[in-house]
Amino acid sequence: MLITQLHTLVNSVSKEVIGDTVVLNEDLTNVVDLGKAVFDADQVDNYVKKLVDHIGKVVFVNRKYAGSAPSLLMDSWEFGSVLEKISTNLPDATENKSWDLVDGENYSQDTFVAPDVTAKFFSSKVTFEIQMSFTEMQLKSAFSSREQLNGFVSMLQTSVENSLTVKLDALIMRSITNMIGETITADTTGVKAVNLLKGYNTETGSSLTADKAMTDKEFIRYATYQMGIVSDRMTKVSKLFNVGGQPRFTTKDLQNVILLSNFSKASSTYLLSDSQNPENVVLPKHETVPYWQGSGLDYGFDSVSKIDVKTSAGNTVSKTGIIGVIADRDAVAVANMDRRTTVAYNARAEFFNNWFKADTQYINDLNENFVVFYIEDDSVDD
Repeated sequence: MLITQLHTLVNSVSKEVIGDTVVLNEDLTNVVDLGKAVFDADQVDNYVKKLVDHIGKVVFVNRKYAGSAPSLLMDSWEFGSVLEKISTNLPDATENKSWDLVDGENYSQDTFVAPDVTAKFFSSKVTFEIQMSFTEMQLKSAFSSREQLNGFVSMLQTSVENSLTVKLDALIMRSITNMIGETITADTTGVKAVNLLKGYNTETGSSLTADKAMTDKEFIRYATYQMGIVSDRMTKVSKLFNVGGQPRFTTKDLQNVILLSNFSKASSTYLLSDSQNPENVVLPKHETVPYWQGSGLDYGFDSVSKIDVKTSAGNTVSKTGIIGVIADRDAVAVANMDRRTTVAYNARAEFFNNWFKADTQYINDLNENFVVFYIEDDSVDD
């Protein structure tokens, strides 16, 4: 085992800590152990220099990843594959004959009026699997006890579960980004895809730019107000908040509000922290995401607020500045998820093959309410 004498360094460090010297350049070579991929064969004791060092403790990196994708999971079912969604349009009103009686006129009551019913069928699934082989006999020489061996196998299983979670989270986010892309492409009114910065500059006569918006208290206040207004408006029947132009309403308990954490934190930091009436500037109840597609290389705002997709309808959409969505529960959903594991034993080589499988339906219904909020300079938006 390598032993390094540190008396010179610790004496110097002590003087820095108590204020006797300025901050000095420090050589930390051999102070902090970065670890090695392979144990050196020359690691021997410091007494007779011949006894091989033994492993005193084994620690497994076995931390389960919970994931962070929004809660969009719907029911699962065992038989059948197609999700059928039936809806009906609002019938028109007609003249009430009870208050228009004329002597001798015939009032027919036998006219058949059929309801205007439509059906949508969601029949596609996506699937993938992760394969990993497990052994037992071949590993026994590497560990000192059954507990250590079990801990190693548990770590491998956790790594697979974490990988599944990461991949399923990513697919859930893609179902959201696809809906964002479809909505931005279809919107021509600025009602379903709302450029908050353009609205702010128009209403206030300001010339705020997108790169300054996320630190501007007045803009954050305006954006928070607009999101609250849209959330309220979506509770009333309207054709304005969905691409399909169907009469829909979304009560508060059926709204999935998903905000970019940059904006959510900006709202709470710049508004709630110095407000005498914080309840008046609270965002709708929401979940946050750190990014829509990925963090990029720097977690910069242009990266985390960006989508760059070719949608299911074939539309190519690349846009930055997306800070939130309000979705009806049925507009974006994950349905019929089936996670399972199949196992096969190879008797000749004495190992187990495991296939961890996941089948899921990711659903976008353009007839349901969905509103996107973004910030973009007027010149770009135009």
